[in-house]
Amino acid sequence: MRRAGYCLIRFNCDYGEGAHPRILERLQETNYVQTPGYGEDEYCREAADIIRRLCERDDLAVHFLMGGTQANLTVLSAALRPWQGVVSTDAGHIAVHETGSIEACGHKVLCIPHENGKLRAEAVAELCRAHYADASFEHMVQPGAVYVSSPSELGTIYSRGELTALRKVCDEYGLLLFLDGARLGYGLVSPENDVTLPFLAETADVFYIGGTKQGALFGEAVVIRNETLKRDFRYQIKQRGGMLAKGRLLGIQFAELLRDGLYFELSRHAVTLAMKIKAALTEAGYAFYIDSPTNQQFPIFPDEQLARLGEKYAFSYQCRVDEARSAVRICTSWATRAEDVDRLISDIRRG
Repeated sequence: MRRAGYCLIRFNCDYGEGAHPRILERLQETNYVQTPGYGEDEYCREAADIIRRLCERDDLAVHFLMGGTQANLTVLSAALRPWQGVVSTDAGHIAVHETGSIEACGHKVLCIPHENGKLRAEAVAELCRAHYADASFEHMVQPGAVYVSSPSELGTIYSRGELTALRKVCDEYGLLLFLDGARLGYGLVSPENDVTLPFLAETADVFYIGGTKQGALFGEAVVIRNETLKRDFRYQIKQRGGMLAKGRLLGIQFAELLRDGLYFELSRHAVTLAMKIKAALTEAGYAFYIDSPTNQQFPIFPDEQLARLGEKYAFSYQCRVDEARSAVRICTSWATRAEDVDRLISDIRRG
């Protein structure tokens, strides 16, 4: 049943619904249980232990924060020295959609043009070589970390080979490798994926498992392997406003999502529906702005058709392709209904 007061069927993002019912039920069940605050409760400990088990490492530090931007600025402000910046693509979330939060912490985002939404290892190496080849390199912002998202802002994912190459460059130039996993589940279940949680825990210095866009009310689980970054990280969380007094609310959600595979089940649901949309539009002859194997799809529509579709559906506008066509983002989520996807496909086919 369509919810009263919401006439549009929304495909514009993957955080338009609340939370999976199991999370709501668990929050209700534990509502009157008294616990310590600030993430030092039994539920956060349980969730952290589950994450360590899934990553197959006992030495990982796990911290729970409330949102992606908060996670990014907390990690990077802890990782970087005052004179250092972070390397990102020009399409990276920290470079485009965080209102200059990294710069507000005193660190420059060193942008490199993306290739299909991703950062090439050779481009990072070239930036570092150019920095140290300059006679005045100590007068410029020093590269101190590499930031990547998988899936990227364009829905593409990093392969094992690509992440291994980035790790090699980071080791060569003393850079920390940070992977933004706001949509990590959607990438891990992609039919084109060859990356696992244990591989990420071995390869990245720090990454996070996104909850906000994947079935939780809110929350991101930051996973740290780097020993230097582990030290005093909770001081950084507190100073950046991320230490939730009722930290249990985060632990309960992640424990429920990860305990028995619900997280991956919900992610697979979204990707399956996105692939159905992609296949139907490809069969109907529509072009795509980029080839994405995850829950974000970027079809190109004639402007007149897009206007008609906009009367029933919400999309996220991507860019103008030519005088008569535009690309939009169609985004499925953990809660997208199959009947809504079928309705969308039918309406698109009608032109």
